[in-house]
Amino acid sequence: MIELIKQPWPWYFSGLMIVLIMLMLIFWGKSFGFSSNLRTICTIAGAGKRNSFFNFDWKSQRWNLLFLVGAVLGGWLSANFLSNPAALDLSAATVTDLKALGFSFKGGLNPDELFSVAALSDPKVWLLLLVGGGLVGFGSRYAGGCTSGHAISGLSNLQLPSLVAVVGFFIGGLIMTWGIMPLIF
Repeated sequence: MIELIKQPWPWYFSGLMIVLIMLMLIFWGKSFGFSSNLRTICTIAGAGKRNSFFNFDWKSQRWNLLFLVGAVLGGWLSANFLSNPAALDLSAATVTDLKALGFSFKGGLNPDELFSVAALSDPKVWLLLLVGGGLVGFGSRYAGGCTSGHAISGLSNLQLPSLVAVVGFFIGGLIMTWGIMPLIF
């Protein structure tokens, strides 16, 4: 059974699971999004005393916190016990493009130049991670949700603001990939 779980699953299985989860959330009147967990955590920590945005009944979001814990725990379990240790197979063109940006490809998901303990000694890496994290946080708040919330939950509920946000996410990703990243690296 473990060997079956370790194998890559077809893309449509994930799609089917997302559909089932979304139908359950719609049935119970819930909306999905990970960035709402940050608001809940800040509320639990007492931010509602200083800012009215954080002044809400956080207990109504316990289910979403449990989903967050399950996602983190599931990711850890799959990475440490259920993953296939084989290296990723990227196209030669992608590897060449990564080298042109200064990244080496060693078969993993994340480049060591940004996501390793040794990379933390570089102030540029700290600056990139802090600015990137700040922009993601600002964007999530400004757009009224994160990519998962708008793209999965919002589009499932046929919300026009979510469609606008998702189009904006894609445009921003294209600008970052083709315009800003080559300038940074």
